[in-house]
Amino acid sequence: MFPPEHYDLARQVIDLYTSHKRKIVTAESCTGGLIAAALTEIPGASAVLERGFVSYSNDAKVEVLGVMPELLELSGAVSPDVAEAMAQGALEFSLAHTCLSVTGIAGPDGGSALKPVGLVYFGFARRGGSLLHYRCQFAGDRGAIRMQAVREGLRLLLSMGQD
Repeated sequence: MFPPEHYDLARQVIDLYTSHKRKIVTAESCTGGLIAAALTEIPGASAVLERGFVSYSNDAKVEVLGVMPELLELSGAVSPDVAEAMAQGALEFSLAHTCLSVTGIAGPDGGSALKPVGLVYFGFARRGGSLLHYRCQFAGDRGAIRMQAVREGLRLLLSMGQD
């Protein structure tokens, strides 16, 4: 289902978080649960992946993750503020230590001059600790953009899990 690089990254994430006894929650919009799916391809993922939220619509972001409607209206769903709010909300509604969120425009429609197709924001939050966002601009068709986002999300989990 995933390219070999994705399996390798997912295995590294599972091994790292298992060794630190930390659990992950994901909050995914444009990837539709693919990051959680990549992690669950690896045996032993149940020791690490606590749960995953797919909050594709704005209503789901509000109802499931507690993102404020005003924030969505002001910043738009694809924004650094919403990526961070998704990560914070997922942590609040889970037992995990770490959250990775993702929101973006996979296309082929929905882009604009300010927010082009391929724009993806990741949010990263730790319980009682850091909160940050990361911006990427991917190229290609819808499938390519989503797979690049999965790869980058796994890389972020790996790099942020080493602290």
